[in-house]
Amino acid sequence: MQEPQKKNWWRRNGFWVVPTAILVPVAGCVGFVWLLLSLIFGIIKSSDAYTHSLAAAQADARVQQAIGSPIHAGMFVTGNINVNGSSGNADISYTVTGPNGQGTLYVTAYKAVGQWTFTSLVFMDSKTGQRIDLLTSP
Repeated sequence: MQEPQKKNWWRRNGFWVVPTAILVPVAGCVGFVWLLLSLIFGIIKSSDAYTHSLAAAQADARVQQAIGSPIHAGMFVTGNINVNGSSGNADISYTVTGPNGQGTLYVTAYKAVGQWTFTSLVFMDSKTGQRIDLLTSP
């Protein structure tokens, strides 16, 4: 009678080694990109231009009527913010959602002597295309 052949280490574990050798580096790269994007969006979302514009949209009765209340900001922000001490500028846009719909908030502002001044703050309803200038009274 013949003895069964013993499998070497590669034959016993090859099924797990190859996927692991591929998935670990891919997961590391995906994690790094996610971390980098989270940091960038976190920095932008913590800026005064972003927080003041979101507060203005949440407090505006016309925006509340268009998409409902409560109003929340979306995950992604596009544009840029440059701050250098007490001066800077911001040109950003981001999605805001409510229970009845969503829209995009477009923000242009500059910072001088530590104070942000909005040059444009416009909400555009995604469903109707209606534009609401938040810098004007209702």
